[in-house]
Amino acid sequence: MSYGRRIVGRMSFSGFGDEAFEFYEGLAADNSKTYWTAHKATYESVVRGPMTALFAELEPEFGPAKMFRPHRDVRFAKDKSPYKEHQGGHAGGGFYLQLDGDGLMVAGGMYAPAPEQLTRYRAAVDADATGKALEGIVERLRAEGCEIAGERLKTRPRGVPADHPRLELLRHRALHAHQGWPADPWMRDGPRVTERVRDAWRRLRPLVEWGAEHIGGNEQLR
Repeated sequence: MSYGRRIVGRMSFSGFGDEAFEFYEGLAADNSKTYWTAHKATYESVVRGPMTALFAELEPEFGPAKMFRPHRDVRFAKDKSPYKEHQGGHAGGGFYLQLDGDGLMVAGGMYAPAPEQLTRYRAAVDADATGKALEGIVERLRAEGCEIAGERLKTRPRGVPADHPRLELLRHRALHAHQGWPADPWMRDGPRVTERVRDAWRRLRPLVEWGAEHIGGNEQLR
């Protein structure tokens, strides 16, 4: 699993222009080293540079950020496309931001927990106090327009009764919520983008904090 470098330094974030989304539209049509080499300078100036600056704006509230590398690990994948068709990064262990040809997406929650973290997650969901708290967080986020996602078992976990009041949450192996915005001219406005992402992450904070308290950090965030 590849992780990007921690973001250091600070520059002014001025938004994402059309070129950023057009870069990924082109990559989706031609995911090749030839395309990447010809457009690498564009990627650095309209994607990676602005996103680095955006994370720097958010760091005082949400913590240090890391950007993911643009190259895919294709060693064990059927899809041998060499480059990711999005740029993602995360902050504070559970907050995520992604840009691709369609627009922007923000997310937060618990990602790819280690086996011992999954055990703690299920114990916390099973317990009435902590399980009901998570249930309330998820219901609120869904009501606010977030989509609840995460890898889930097709059946219930071993030993869990079929009538458990939080069976759907217990089926999750990862649990996160996300919200997106299609590419639009307002994304050229840096302060407006920063505020949108900040507000969304604030709404997602209870889910991230529940995970941090009850299962630990997201060392395996992807």
